[in-house]
Formats: sequence, structure tokens, C-alpha cells
Amino acid sequence: MHYLITGHTGFKGSWLSLVLHSQGHKISGISLDPPNKSLFRQADLHDLFENNLRIDIRDRVNLQSAIKLIDPNIVIHLAAQPLVREGFRQPVTTFETNAIGTVNVLEATRNLSNLAAVLIITTDKVYLNQNSKKPHLESDCLGGLDPYSASKASADLMTQSWVASFGSVPIAIARAGNVIGGGDWGNERLIPDLVQAFSTNDQVLLRYPNAIRPWQHVLDCLYGYLQLTQYQLSTGASGIWNFGPKENDLHSVQNLYSYFSTAWGLPEKTWEAIANNTVEEADFLALNSDKARTQLGWKEMLSFKKSIEWTVDWYKNLSVENARQMTLNQIRNYQNLLEEKI
Repeated sequence: MHYLITGHTGFKGSWLSLVLHSQGHKISGISLDPPNKSLFRQADLHDLFENNLRIDIRDRVNLQSAIKLIDPNIVIHLAAQPLVREGFRQPVTTFETNAIGTVNVLEATRNLSNLAAVLIITTDKVYLNQNSKKPHLESDCLGGLDPYSASKASADLMTQSWVASFGSVPIAIARAGNVIGGGDWGNERLIPDLVQAFSTNDQVLLRYPNAIRPWQHVLDCLYGYLQLTQYQLSTGASGIWNFGPKENDLHSVQNLYSYFSTAWGLPEKTWEAIANNTVEEADFLALNSDKARTQLGWKEMLSFKKSIEWTVDWYKNLSVENARQMTLNQIRNYQNLLEEKI
């Protein structure tokens, strides 16, 4: 199959590119340039792609021309402005990229001769979160009080409208979030912040240390996406699926820090909560993924603890091992776990 990944130079896009290439698929990518410190550059992934294009998804004309030229079998739309706090600094760009950019991708996939499925990736933050302490179901109301969440909820609703109005091929929506793994160097993300602090012996600063989040290893998330695309191909189904850990494997920011420091081999240092946070975030966020478990047969292979151990191993070995090979080794080990389950 020929997969087109938008956002292929990002953290999840880089992992997904290596997964698909290792499975023997053809892949093309449309994205912005990655930052200098990124998994895409560290692993030198340029040679994986049939087409490795730099196009802003807000540029509808060039995007449409490129996707028509690529003519993929499956489109996985990851490209986004992915940061909550950046949404406050750049609200217009966030809405243009996440909402209008998604519509541009959907429009560009119309009338492609070989297209068999489209998967739109949104986020766990699309839900109207009223701190009910219950995991969100796919049928729960959408909302979003900050620009990032609202822009992704808009993209989600736009996609649902598109399916109802123009869906000639199966178009699915996947909602997941708080993905962790080696090679994430994003600004204002917990794992990169901890790696920086532990590597330089800096003070550990935590935003919202008591906040509960659905932490999940990037491979558990991505293999869920791929099981969903296979389900689309075999059934012709559109729809919405959550991907997140079970309710008994939810942990706070502070708990993640504690597990991370242990896996790093350091005594747990004192941490300090960041004072005067100007961005309000929900105390509790979780997803009910029963639909994916039942319909797709999806199951996470890595527990919270194991996810952190794999993540720490990746970062700690970066100075002595090749980034691409480390990533491929973890993909291979994950695939072995899947085969053992079967």
C-alpha cells in the first residue's frame, strides 16, 4: 500500500514512517521543515519516502496539487499545531492550521483514483471536559475552552460533516493524546523537559503535578491507528475511535516524574510546581477505548511503567547508538510482543 502521512516530520509522524517502511509499504509525506533537534533529523529519515514534500497544509492550492500527484491508497492526517500553550500565543495560526488545514486535506482527497481510506487524527482534548472524573466516550460532547482544544474539536466536527456530506471512501477519526516515547524534543512537553533536567542536573519544574492524563507509548497509539486503517479497508467503515490506556493505568504528572527518575537511575529529586500558570488545564482527562478493543481487537502492549522504561532507554542510549537503529529496534521488539499475543 502507498501511505501519505501529513506531518511526517513530527514526533509521531517520524515513528509512523519507520513503522510503515519496516512493514514494506510505500510512504510519502507532506509537512513543514522539522526543527534541527528532531527525531526526523536525528534518524535521517529522508530516504524513506517516495515523495518528501514541504507544504503548509494551509496552502490549499499547492496541497491539492501535491496530493493529486502522489495519488495514495491511504491518507493519515497528523499535521497540526499540537501545543496547548502555543495556541494562546498564536491563536489564529492554530485555528487556521488545525481546522482549515484539515478541511484542505479532506478536499484534496476528493476524487483520487486509488484512495481507499482516510484517517484524521484529532486529540483527547476535543471533549468538553467538566472534570467528571469519567473517561470520555466517543459519543460525549465536544468542546474546548482554549484555542488548541477548540481548533481540534472544530477539525473533528468538520470531518464528521465531511463524512456525512461527501464521504465516498471510509473516513475515520482517531482521538488520542499524551503520547510518550523516545525522540520527542517538543517545546513545553513533559518528557523532553525531564530529559533536559536530568541530563544537566537542572531543577525539575512540573506544571499541574496532580493532573491525571492518559499516558501512552507512541507505538501503542500508532499500531492502534494502523489497526483502524485495516478495519476501514476490510469493512468500508467510517466513524470515531478512542485510543488510550485502561482506567486502572492512569497516572498523574507527579507519578510520571517519579517513575521516570527511577528508570533514569537517579534518586527522586525534589520538584517544584511552576507558579502562576496562566493556562488552565483539566485536573482529569481519560478516554474510554472499549470500542477500539472490541471492534478492532486493539490492545496496548506496554504498561505505563514499561512505556517509561522504553522511553528512558531510548534517550539514555542516544549518545552511543544510532537514533534510527534504536527506533527500529523498539519497533521490532514491539512487533515481537504483538506476535506473542497472537
